[in-house]
Amino acid sequence: MTWRLGLVAGEPSGDLIAARVLAGVQQADAEVRAEGIGGPQLVQQGLSLWHPMQALTVFGYLDALKQVPTLVRTYLGVKRRWLQEPPSVFLGVDAPDFNLRLEHTLKQAGIPTVHLVSPSIWAWRYERIHHIREAVSHMLVMFPFEEVLYQKENIPVTFVGHPLADAIAQEPDRAAARQRLGLDLNGRVLAMLPGSRASEIKWIAPRFLQTVQRLQKRDPQLQVLVPMVNVARLAEFKQILQQYPVEHLHILTANTTPLARPVAWDALEACDVALVASGTATLETALFKRPMVISYAVSPWVRRIMAWKSGQQRPYVPWVGLPNVLLNDSVVPELIQEDATPEKLAQAVYEKFIDERKAREIEAMFHGLHHSLRCDTASRAAEVILELAHRSHTSSRVLSPTGHAGGTDNTGSTGNTDHATP
Repeated sequence: MTWRLGLVAGEPSGDLIAARVLAGVQQADAEVRAEGIGGPQLVQQGLSLWHPMQALTVFGYLDALKQVPTLVRTYLGVKRRWLQEPPSVFLGVDAPDFNLRLEHTLKQAGIPTVHLVSPSIWAWRYERIHHIREAVSHMLVMFPFEEVLYQKENIPVTFVGHPLADAIAQEPDRAAARQRLGLDLNGRVLAMLPGSRASEIKWIAPRFLQTVQRLQKRDPQLQVLVPMVNVARLAEFKQILQQYPVEHLHILTANTTPLARPVAWDALEACDVALVASGTATLETALFKRPMVISYAVSPWVRRIMAWKSGQQRPYVPWVGLPNVLLNDSVVPELIQEDATPEKLAQAVYEKFIDERKAREIEAMFHGLHHSLRCDTASRAAEVILELAHRSHTSSRVLSPTGHAGGTDNTGSTGNTDHATP
């Protein structure tokens, strides 16, 4: 019997993760029909697209304010459709501001809700756990320490590992990647990943390009690989590149890389060292076992708003980069905000090029990290989703004559009834 999975994923990383999970669900039960919001990876996997993920792709409070009309229309539209024709299960992937609000409404209507990719409550605003309890029937977490946090709060949770750890080979092939890209097999190669959002290109790309200018004074033959996730980011980056031109720059897009996979992966597999904006790309870099320097910067105004909104000047943990958080150690350097100067970044990156012993140590640590996260995420996540779908179908046989669940939570979720807004 065909059953429906509601699905919302925002941003390229969420699209990629959600597509792999959807593939796992389809492998376990070919009768599933997925519908909702996503990107090209999900569409390729068979998602019936209601809205493109760009409708949700915002960063920070200023971007969100600009996008309010689009966000509100999108939110109200999908909420209305799913309340009128309830899916068997709803899966929200990342995009917590949008998804948790939607999940709260759907769960109150009796629709089981699964959320994949925990908000970073371990770093910012732990009190969000109370709203998560109200909104989510079952949380799927990617990191082992997150499972402990949710168990402590009596929220149904399953550690599923990270789908990127399943998708990325444990032994990357640098020579093959360079050959595919037409690069010198022996020269130095830097992967430069300034981010996938417009605000990241604006604030981080100029620093990274100035860093490369300084590095190429030391090594004029340094090759630089820059992956771009879409044409909008590419256009923004090229404008900045005109102000800060560098030599031997190779921009990678879906049209220039020969394999059907994220363009960043070719850059990371081919490089010796990566200069990476904090985010999912730092984990990808670790899974490719590459030394890296992590950096990030936002405008002073956005930083003040973030501090005010969160009530924190710094995260609870000493790091922002996922490799350091997961290894619970300062394995790779982080240069954030005022410390993210081209001079400091260039020095940190150059040290990674010349310190071969440290590179081998980092590679060994990243191998261990990769192994710990390689858990067949798609199968584990599919098992939870299918179990909730089965419960949903079972409970539908005892609904009232009107056919509505009357707001009863039939998912087995635990927790109190205190309401907390996102």
